[in-house]
Amino acid sequence: VEGKAVLVTGCDKGFGHALAKQLHAKGFTVFAGCLLADKNGDGARELKNMKSDRMKVLQMNVCSDEEVAQAVDFVKATLKDPEEGLWGLVNNAGVSTFGEVEFASLDNYKEVAEINLWGTVRVTKAFLPLIRRAKGRVVNITSMLGRMASPSRSCYCVSKYGVAAFSDCLRQEMYRWGVRVILIEPSNFVAATGILTEDGIDRQAEALWSGAGDTVREDYGREYFARHVATMKSFVSSSLKDMSLVLNDISDALTSTRPNNRYNPMETCWWVRLQVMTHLPTALADWLYV
Repeated sequence: VEGKAVLVTGCDKGFGHALAKQLHAKGFTVFAGCLLADKNGDGARELKNMKSDRMKVLQMNVCSDEEVAQAVDFVKATLKDPEEGLWGLVNNAGVSTFGEVEFASLDNYKEVAEINLWGTVRVTKAFLPLIRRAKGRVVNITSMLGRMASPSRSCYCVSKYGVAAFSDCLRQEMYRWGVRVILIEPSNFVAATGILTEDGIDRQAEALWSGAGDTVREDYGREYFARHVATMKSFVSSSLKDMSLVLNDISDALTSTRPNNRYNPMETCWWVRLQVMTHLPTALADWLYV
């Protein structure tokens, strides 16, 4: 990793924050993109307080063309030799939500996709010339829900399926340039990342219920909706709290001479379910798991 630099988005907390520290410890120069860097957010401040020449914290909202362009200029100005390029880009910034299709608004879909999907596309397109010069790596964090559906998660699935499709197309286009495009597909690490919390679920649930039409509320009923919310809370409470599976796979994607095209950091039960949902006939897979 000597002399190599990596940009990571979403470093305020969760995977991104922990990954920035891990890659720095391995010897990378890390450009840590933080949404709240200009507001002295906790995560950005902690990374700045490392006071290392190899930890560069920058303001970066992946939804902002202007901030992404400024990030590109900052990286170019900071690299010792921009012509040698940027070794790695890790598109980690993301949000999560829930809500069955008849409860989720179009704005819900647009808000999640703007960050998870279009943010990934925006940042990748901006930094790809630098990655190509280094014959480096693009590592996109999707999810097991980027390849298999789940009731009440359509907003999230749409965005992550989109990232997977974008990544697959880009991987094929980048072969001729010697650039590797790699997907990380974690299972349920909600507790580790804080991307969803029980309080957040309660707030989202209230917005979903109040935003639904009278017919939808009558047909589904409050009791059903309450069970649906309880299921989401159990999903949060049953999640993995140790991020090392994901962090080690991302590190391998950036350092291995022969990285996998896809990594699946997940428990065996989720891995089996992913294989069932993606390989067995749809009717059989749905009968087993839905």
